[in-house]
Amino acid sequence: MVKRGRIVAFLLILVVLAGTIGMTVTGVTKDIRLGLDLQGGFEILYEVQPVDEDQEVNQQVLEATAAALDDRVNALGISETNINIEDGGRIRVQLAGVEDQQQARDLLSTTAELTFRGTDGKKYLDGSDLVEGSAQQSFDSRTNEPVVTIELKSASKMYDVSSDIVDKGDDPSTPYPDNVMVIWLDYSEKDTTFAEEYGKEDPAYISAPGFREGPIRSTNVEISGNFTVESAKDLADILNAGSLPAELDEIYSESVGAQFGEQAMNKTILAGFIGVAIIFLFMMAYYRFPGVIAVVTLSTYIYLILVVFEWMNGVLTLPGIAALILGVGMAVDANIITYERVKEELKAGKSVMSAYKAGNKRSLSTIMDANITTLIAATVLFIFGTSSVKGFATMLIVSILVSFITAVYGTRLFMGLWVKSRFLNKRPKWFGVKPEDIKDIEAGEEVEAKVMGRKFDFVGLRKRFFTISIVLVVAGILALALFRLNLGIDFTNGSRVSILSDQGNIDLEQVEQTLDEEFGVTPEQVVSAGENGEIAIARFDKELDKDTISDIQSYYEDEYGSAPNVSTVSPVVAKELAKNAALAVLYASIGIIIYVTIRFEIFFALTAIIALLHDAFFIIALFSITRVEFDITIIAAILTIVGYSVNDTIVTFDRIRENLKMRKKVKSFKELAQVVNESLMQTLARSINTVLTVIFAALMLLIFGASSITNFSFALVIGLIAGTYSSLFIASQLWLVWRGRNIKDNPIQFVKKKNSGGPQV
Repeated sequence: MVKRGRIVAFLLILVVLAGTIGMTVTGVTKDIRLGLDLQGGFEILYEVQPVDEDQEVNQQVLEATAAALDDRVNALGISETNINIEDGGRIRVQLAGVEDQQQARDLLSTTAELTFRGTDGKKYLDGSDLVEGSAQQSFDSRTNEPVVTIELKSASKMYDVSSDIVDKGDDPSTPYPDNVMVIWLDYSEKDTTFAEEYGKEDPAYISAPGFREGPIRSTNVEISGNFTVESAKDLADILNAGSLPAELDEIYSESVGAQFGEQAMNKTILAGFIGVAIIFLFMMAYYRFPGVIAVVTLSTYIYLILVVFEWMNGVLTLPGIAALILGVGMAVDANIITYERVKEELKAGKSVMSAYKAGNKRSLSTIMDANITTLIAATVLFIFGTSSVKGFATMLIVSILVSFITAVYGTRLFMGLWVKSRFLNKRPKWFGVKPEDIKDIEAGEEVEAKVMGRKFDFVGLRKRFFTISIVLVVAGILALALFRLNLGIDFTNGSRVSILSDQGNIDLEQVEQTLDEEFGVTPEQVVSAGENGEIAIARFDKELDKDTISDIQSYYEDEYGSAPNVSTVSPVVAKELAKNAALAVLYASIGIIIYVTIRFEIFFALTAIIALLHDAFFIIALFSITRVEFDITIIAAILTIVGYSVNDTIVTFDRIRENLKMRKKVKSFKELAQVVNESLMQTLARSINTVLTVIFAALMLLIFGASSITNFSFALVIGLIAGTYSSLFIASQLWLVWRGRNIKDNPIQFVKKKNSGGPQV
């Protein structure tokens, strides 16, 4: 008898979920902070240097400098600011949504040491003589020109200084008057003098006022110069923010135009919608009713990811959106593992209730192991990644944790209501199981693992698989030796300028000529990107200075209506990124070896690592052959594949271990080979279906996503294919050869621990 109350409960929960998501999702998405690459802005990494030889750059100096930078940013009215102190005496500043990037850059890096000097460079007053916060933009009462007014602490000191200058008089031997007070910002006697700057259209000093009415007896001083209202306000803001406690050396920067960010976000969200829709359709078509349940839990998963990210006050970046989309493909893996086990149990002749319970029980440890190994790779990625890569890693970690809740417990809740209602009894077709495939459990019939109705001897072909991999690895080594990698500026240092045209195709030769003739910088290469060649990417083997960057951005914003993206990386940062990339892969491998050894055995762990290094190498070799630029996001892709590859391998290993337990003792190579082959056949459908769902997502990112993550998506697609191949045909086969060598002398057997019901090798 059908218990309709459970079905009604399911429908009520569904209505409540749909209503909650529908009413709140807009507010949640609106409150999520967008990164630079989605709304424009810039990021700068400063190395903090001492002002003089006696100063030590300690934590106190770093904190004071960060606080001063924060004050300056507040003067610009920028709400989305992120200023972090990093190891090695560095400060990273991220300003999202800033309109005038050059203004913000100048405001940040200016040390703001205001000094009042004579024409000979003698210092009379400095910023410490000013009343804090007194600077403001005003207008000259006589000329109505913009000026800056300041208030001094001591009227008598101002009188003594102005008297001394007035008494000097004019020196007829010099082309400039000597009885003026020269006002400097960040004066450097080595770099410039008043004599050198006098008469220039845009001198390095701010102003050189005289004293028309004799010495000044007031604390109020007016600074005049060739100011506009904006430049006068900027100077007032800098003076009010005060001097920086230390000097800042810019060693890395990335600038993103607002239109670039908007286009990237729109394209990637579209790619996400298409990828997720394909995954939903595939799940419903292949798994029937359980596929519908998966769509419900995956929809809940996407909503919860956004909610958690908003609660964390996380910054959503372009790689972060990619991680969310990929997370859907990975989250569905837990559903696929469970559903495949349920289908196996149904085919074995069990009732729906028994099949459901057995499928859940047997799949849980597999899902746990697979998620934890991916989590290890994501955590390492977060620790060693740069800002945008950290955003990707953060989203990936959140995705793994939330997907476990929704895909395991959410699916069990919803499926449990239907199974316990008994509505699904005697309806195997609702699970995608044909009645003729169901065995008679009472007659002792057993399910034979088959693919498309046939049995394959994968183990018997292991030498061919090994040969294919060896040939490809050798070819990859030759390719790397001959062509090397086309390393991006992240690893070689230099600058990259990405120019976006709203008019379609850009003439690359004209871009190269303009950069050379107008700005005196010759690009190493200029390549086209985008669907219609609307993006030109110019790469330089040196760092462009901030004035050149400002001029290039202004020129192309006038030319094409969009400010170019500009990235600069110093040699110091490039070396660190390369070092951190290598360490990330190393530490992820060590972490996975330790975990798999604890959960399985050392032979499983080592073969899993060989398989994942095999996958990582294929990505690197293919980038060498195709000459596609290899940048820091590719490391994120490699580590994602590392996690995914081990995830896939763990599922096969888990089934091998389960089948070994059922046999209790295996003492010949032939018997061990049968176990491995049977395990491969049993997990093949799950492996193929899982990789298909993740590839759907990665392919959509590659085809429809923003050009800035094209290389990242390409690496993912290649890595996913290589990962599935190695998990099925390399890792398990290698384990068989390795473990089977001494199986006669050291047979595999499972015994029960004392005081425990669990089997043990």
